[in-house]
Amino acid sequence: MREVNYRFRNLKKIEFTVTPACTGKCRHCSEGDHEGFSGHIDADIAAEAIKKICAYYSIKTVMTFGGEPLLYPDVVCAIHKTAAGLGIEKRQVITNGYFSKDPERIGSVVGALKNSGVNDLLLSVDAFHQEHIPLEPVFDFAKKAAEAGVPIRLQPAWLVSREDSNPYNNRTWEIIRQFEPLHISLNQGNVVFPAGNALKYLREYFDESAPVPNPYEEDPEDVKTISFGPDGSVLNGSVYQTDILEIMERYEP
Repeated sequence: MREVNYRFRNLKKIEFTVTPACTGKCRHCSEGDHEGFSGHIDADIAAEAIKKICAYYSIKTVMTFGGEPLLYPDVVCAIHKTAAGLGIEKRQVITNGYFSKDPERIGSVVGALKNSGVNDLLLSVDAFHQEHIPLEPVFDFAKKAAEAGVPIRLQPAWLVSREDSNPYNNRTWEIIRQFEPLHISLNQGNVVFPAGNALKYLREYFDESAPVPNPYEEDPEDVKTISFGPDGSVLNGSVYQTDILEIMERYEP
């Protein structure tokens, strides 16, 4: 396939921060507080951007997350339905599983995710999420997803490391054990990055004399992932104002 810009020669992934709104108030969140945020990326524009990028690049993964993306399931499903239609191999959603307490609503969203082609549902459950998010509706969501055949994995956040014994990790293991009856696989999860709320509330667990590289930062000369913000921002431009291929063609770090 023809490249739009050599900096995207190894491009394999497209990801969308669907919304900044969140149902959690996690003290480990690298984005800081989410209070007062709302809105979401436009589903049609997001879908069109995927189609245009895939005309030039062999995309392997499309991911949606937030905030809490399932506050806007129609947007999430439109994105993944497009990805499935284009034959993109991995179609991921990262969610805390808490977007409703209504069992019927939860079941409806699970059905929509299945029909849209989501094939890797990563459920964030750990000491940080469950500090403010009730476990019952999250368990119900996980149970319904597993029963519907939506591939689902637990995706906890670990403090210091998965192996470290600290009160947060110990609590996370307790929460994970509550999901054992569902026989859901445990993904490796991720280690809390020192930024945002994590630096505000968990500073004592970080060695500030040894800076940690941001695992989410891209090499601007070898972009492997294109990330869209909920306001349409992408690669120093806005897909609401400029065609994505034009943004990519003009992109310079």
